[in-house]
Amino acid sequence: MPIQKFKSFEDAEKALWNFNPDDAYFQRVRRLFEFAEKLNPIRCPHGIFKFKTIEEANRHREEWMLAQADKKRFRKKTATQE
Repeated sequence: MPIQKFKSFEDAEKALWNFNPDDAYFQRVRRLFEFAEKLNPIRCPHGIFKFKTIEEANRHREEWMLAQADKKRFRKKTATQE
């Protein structure tokens, strides 16, 4: 990969954009997401949930996310104790 110089952070960020993705690009993205799923699998709750307010929905999402983090923490703790 060649070395590039940029005058600003914005120019460097624009160099990462891909305006004409090809099949190889989409294959790399697919492999990246598959790898991320293996590293950090997330299982969303099944079903449809109805909330009266956005605050209630946010509270539900936060509780679910905290429960997921607790499960991962517990699995990591038990794995290191073995």
